[in-house]
Amino acid sequence: MSATVIPTQTERLTYETTKDNRGIGGHPAGLTTLFFTEMWERFSYYGMRALLVLYMVAPAASGGLAFDTAKATRIYGIYTSAVYFTNMFGGFLADRFLGARFAVLLGGIVIACGHFSMAFQAMPFFYAGLFFIVIGTGLLKPNISAMVGKLYSEDDPRRDSGFSLFYMGINLGAMIAPIVCGYIGQRINWHIGFAVAGVGMVLGLVQYIAHRKRLAHVGGRPQKNVDVSNDDGQSANQPLTGEDKRRLTVVFMLYFFSILFWMAFEQSGSSFTLFAQNHTDTTLFGLNFPSSWFQSVNAVFILALAPVFSFIWVRWGMSQPSSPAKFSFGLLFLSVGMFVIAIASLFIDGGKVSPLWLIAVYFIHTVGELCLSPVGLSTVTKLSPARMVGLMMGLWFLATSIGNYLAGVMAGFYQDNSNVLFKLFGSLGITSLAAAVLLFLLLPLVRKLTAHQH
Repeated sequence: MSATVIPTQTERLTYETTKDNRGIGGHPAGLTTLFFTEMWERFSYYGMRALLVLYMVAPAASGGLAFDTAKATRIYGIYTSAVYFTNMFGGFLADRFLGARFAVLLGGIVIACGHFSMAFQAMPFFYAGLFFIVIGTGLLKPNISAMVGKLYSEDDPRRDSGFSLFYMGINLGAMIAPIVCGYIGQRINWHIGFAVAGVGMVLGLVQYIAHRKRLAHVGGRPQKNVDVSNDDGQSANQPLTGEDKRRLTVVFMLYFFSILFWMAFEQSGSSFTLFAQNHTDTTLFGLNFPSSWFQSVNAVFILALAPVFSFIWVRWGMSQPSSPAKFSFGLLFLSVGMFVIAIASLFIDGGKVSPLWLIAVYFIHTVGELCLSPVGLSTVTKLSPARMVGLMMGLWFLATSIGNYLAGVMAGFYQDNSNVLFKLFGSLGITSLAAAVLLFLLLPLVRKLTAHQH
């Protein structure tokens, strides 16, 4: 059967993106839709996450599950790991069958069902809710990120800037969620807090459907039984080229360092939360606030700093540091933050420490996160063969999954003891520092493998 001559996806996107600057900050209009969809999805996720460990360790008299710390952090680690593990399968299903647009819609519906399940006070509903959120996030998370990448041509200088703005949407939801859901859950009722998280996901779905026309040219279902070129102008069954393999080598290298980053960074939802609850003064400027509010601090700093980083990357243009170099900086800042909280843990025996310690840690970690996470999303979509973007984005989140699981394992060593906490946080700081140095030493190899890629 002869091939139908149609423009390749790359050609269509090059035309679309050079014209489309109707969105946020001169970016494609579709970025605005994806920005708010992801904002509300992250509101639901971080709203529930702000309560999860606290709910599990709370005594039964206050409506909690009365789990011990080790069990609660283990469940937390498995859950957050599974949330990202399923991204690999969600990316594969979108690439082969569903298309990214439909996968995002279906995932959002399943996520909302999960949050509303946790609104019921019974153990089966609790575990069912976690299961649904895991499945739904696996469908939504990799594919919404892949769609952001498809809004830009490969050499569009707005790409990293666009992902930084998209990351602002993530963190706008993450900032509001602990304040709203955390307050309602800790001060009123745990299950109402979980339900409010579900309402956030519903709002995200409403605006996603309302503005679906902005995304008509990206994320469609794969064509069947038609011999046409796919997104990168190649046959869908064509083997990987030598250049593809070199690029993917770099991607997998970054996956490894991503695991180490999230292993330390994701202490924010477990050991940092317990540190805030048990050893940190929750009064600031005369206001007494729930300990779950500390989980908004990172997002506040993201919102403040993401435009700065976006401006810097665009301002530097082609002279900006390479993506792996940015990864190295991210790990370096992460290690500094871990050393700061390790020092803070030395003072807990004398009473609760100032909230400024945790605020400082979150600020430093935010700088590291902005050097690594949005850049990682951008790099995966840029270096992966176009026919594999969904799958490779799923594998990116698989690395995040492994990091989250290891974070839960490490948090299981948490004890209300100064020496134990100093060793826990200090060891994570040393690991992050060693990873930063190793990646810096590997930069010449990365440049060789990526050749013309910056």
